[in-house]
Amino acid sequence: MDKFLIQGGACLNGEIHVSGAKNAALPSLCASLLCAEPLCLDNIPDLQDVRTLLALLKDMGVQSAMEAGTVTLESGRIIHGVVPDERVKTMRASILALGPLLARFGEAYVSLPGGCAIGARPIDQHIMGLHAMGAEIDIQNGYIHARTRRLKGCRFVFDRITVTGTENLLMAATLAEGETVLENAAREPEVADLATLLCAMGAQIQGIGTHRLVVQGVSQLHGARHRVIPDRIEAGTFLCAAAATQGKITLKCIQPGLLDAALGALCAAGAKIKTGPDWIHAQMNRRPHAISFQTAEYPAFPTDLQAQFMALDCLSDGCARIVETIFENRLMHVQELKRLGARIHIDHNTAFVTGVPRLSGATVTATDLRASASLVIAGLAADGETWVKRIDHLDRGYDQMEIKLAALGASVRRIDAEEPHTEVEIKRIANARAA
Repeated sequence: MDKFLIQGGACLNGEIHVSGAKNAALPSLCASLLCAEPLCLDNIPDLQDVRTLLALLKDMGVQSAMEAGTVTLESGRIIHGVVPDERVKTMRASILALGPLLARFGEAYVSLPGGCAIGARPIDQHIMGLHAMGAEIDIQNGYIHARTRRLKGCRFVFDRITVTGTENLLMAATLAEGETVLENAAREPEVADLATLLCAMGAQIQGIGTHRLVVQGVSQLHGARHRVIPDRIEAGTFLCAAAATQGKITLKCIQPGLLDAALGALCAAGAKIKTGPDWIHAQMNRRPHAISFQTAEYPAFPTDLQAQFMALDCLSDGCARIVETIFENRLMHVQELKRLGARIHIDHNTAFVTGVPRLSGATVTATDLRASASLVIAGLAADGETWVKRIDHLDRGYDQMEIKLAALGASVRRIDAEEPHTEVEIKRIANARAA
């Protein structure tokens, strides 16, 4: 597995462009299954998860081409509606093929999903919603087998807010017969972005951006062109990195309104924030104040930024209380941050962080996508060298992170899996190259 070698201590300074949102791109790619005409998606990030999903769609017969951030998909010749285990086990978003396949073809055979090991993310809401729309569903041998003559509109109330559950039922409802009302739906910007795309394809959806989505089913959808929204989590990650290193950066191609909770937390930490229509400027001139927060569904503080802000709190002047309410295993990065000298105590789903003036470089291992980002941030601010292992997690959700960090003045080197495996040998070669 590749790893990062980070030489800490540099203040990030400069300007970068934010990539398209991973969590908006993946459901948009699955939306191509809803129609036979070409779908053109702009601002698609170059991520491992995107490549995996495109390969999954290709397996089913979807033709696609990606160039300079634009993906064109054509689903007119679907070979089958089977989503196999070898693709699904690496990425939870593959479950989003279930609703479109069932709605368009009347049958789908999808392996139960995998992804980051951050806790249980059950798909019962997906199953219950599709069943309420008239689907017959069996789960056997690790596969979901769903079938129907045609889905029927219904009123479905989610027991709990679920982003992928909302997206799956929303896509299915576009081709269902009659009206579908989804109550307690997720309000995340990525859900709204998907709804906007579906409307461009001919869907009739009301209540976009609210907890109540009303869909009037249509007989078929058509092709369209859509630009995926910027990645608010990538933006928040780089803002945390700038604050942790007491730097000054400008993010371009971003919608500041997507980050209200995160920007408020950064201001509370002492960062100076300025925003424009499509940019954010952040500057931190001092050691950050400790900030306490609790994760919750949008528009509250996002769970996908919890680890990154914890890294910032590790360097703060004061004590912080961080409560994780979305995923029960999303504090696994704590033990790795402690290797760098962080002072953190865990009590169930709550982390108590006492800031320290400096962190020290060490070897750490990423346990999931956002945990890996927190370790990179901590390494950037730490004294000496930090090795971050298992950055395959990072590659699933960040488009060329080391290149963007280098543009901001950071010293981050990707150590390829083909290069020497021992740190001593890598250091020797690196010193020889420098000489």
